[in-house]
Amino acid sequence: MRSTLTVHELEAFLLLAETCNFHRAAERFHVSQPAFSRTIQSAEQKLVTRLFDRNTRQVGLTRAGEELLPIARRIVAEFHDSLSDLSEFVAGRKGLITIACLPSAAALLPETMFKFEQSYPRVTISLVPLSNEFVREMVFDGRADFGISVAPGPQGQVVFEPFTRDDFVLICSRKDPLGRRRQVDWNVLAERPIVASGSASSIRPIVDQVYADLGLSIQPKYEATNISVVGAMVSAGLGIAPIPRLALRLMDSTGLAVLKLGRPVVYRDIGILTRSGRSLSAAATKFLDTLRMQ
Repeated sequence: MRSTLTVHELEAFLLLAETCNFHRAAERFHVSQPAFSRTIQSAEQKLVTRLFDRNTRQVGLTRAGEELLPIARRIVAEFHDSLSDLSEFVAGRKGLITIACLPSAAALLPETMFKFEQSYPRVTISLVPLSNEFVREMVFDGRADFGISVAPGPQGQVVFEPFTRDDFVLICSRKDPLGRRRQVDWNVLAERPIVASGSASSIRPIVDQVYADLGLSIQPKYEATNISVVGAMVSAGLGIAPIPRLALRLMDSTGLAVLKLGRPVVYRDIGILTRSGRSLSAAATKFLDTLRMQ
């Protein structure tokens, strides 16, 4: 038995079961009566059974037709519900957006998320905080729709679009006399114990490059992979640390003094990472449009 009925055939079956009249069912199906009859016959041939008893006066369901009726209703309803869901997804009104981002860069997103939610309440957003390298990997592998991070280096298959600059500041304990100053130069870092971000951090290579450019021979006394722990160690008076300004949002700043860093003024570009050649969903595209307008 070939039971692969099409949705078209199931819809015709349901109309005839409802009207019990070939002429009326064909009109509502927007086809001629002979064409409608052929559709019903095709369904019966596939099932190798009659679905309707017919005579010159009336049309009625057979026992097989009665068995098929609830099944057809469920399948057709699920089909149209699925098409409706697909239409909502294509229009960007429904779906899941997965964003891989630096923990510090994640602080840029809540305002955009709130604004986006007002227009697209049926879109779910998953925010995944990761180191720069893992952000790039998630975008490359397609596990994230896009990333928010620093430039990933010469990676031809990942496109970087800068949208903001994050300047570096110096943090020290509020009890440190240095904290009474508003601005210091990078050279001051050669005079104090340094609390550094871990080697896998996107911060560490930038800071190390500044040291090299200035000819500073600096060996951090303390190191922490978590930026909030760096803040806690500095607050406790263990040392000072150069960090991106956005990272302050991840720290308890109660015991910290924040100073501008000059000579040189150092920034890191924060931007959007996407996979080259991969189309974004409508929802992800609309979210990025909202982010760019912030």
